[in-house]
Amino acid sequence: MPRWRRRASACSGCEGAGAVSRRKVTRFYRGARRHPKWDLGTPPDQQGRSLRDKIADPRFYLKAVIVVCAVALIALPLTSDAFVTTKTQDDVTGCRIVHVTDGDTVRLYCSGRGFLSGRLTGFDAPELFSPKCFSEFAMALRAKWALRWILLTTEDITVVREGTDRYERALIFLASDGVPVARMMIERGHARAYDGGHREGWCEAMTGKAA
Repeated sequence: MPRWRRRASACSGCEGAGAVSRRKVTRFYRGARRHPKWDLGTPPDQQGRSLRDKIADPRFYLKAVIVVCAVALIALPLTSDAFVTTKTQDDVTGCRIVHVTDGDTVRLYCSGRGFLSGRLTGFDAPELFSPKCFSEFAMALRAKWALRWILLTTEDITVVREGTDRYERALIFLASDGVPVARMMIERGHARAYDGGHREGWCEAMTGKAA
């Protein structure tokens, strides 16, 4: 006897119940479970939430932290460098500082020469892009903002080019209102005196102070 005939004879006694259950089955399709009150897939429990409910949601504070960090890391440096550009032009050399790279390096635009990377002379600041420890990175951030603040608050800037270093950067003597920027950075604790040659590590210096 064929297999389908044996299966039909075995279920001959439950034909009525099977017929009833088969009539109640609804074929599934994508729109079957879509409720008309849903807003393009938005969960119903998030529709019509009040401001108080949104503030009580921890995700609200996470988004706020992300926005604040984005402003602090991107918008604020760009805005401050824009103000630096408007205030830091040497009338003698025609050079203008357009960007603060780190605590002892700036980006300049000089008429007739274009954009230059300038290494400020007379001092050495912690490394921002290749720090040896977290303490050096934190000090480098403070040094960068300290230099930026000096340039923001200056009334008269002096830019003197003193040659080129081994990285093809222009060696720049920088003075703010007649005071060497190197002296200001050293006195405020953001740098140390440097005239070329071997440089000591900042992590070792911090370890020695802590000991």
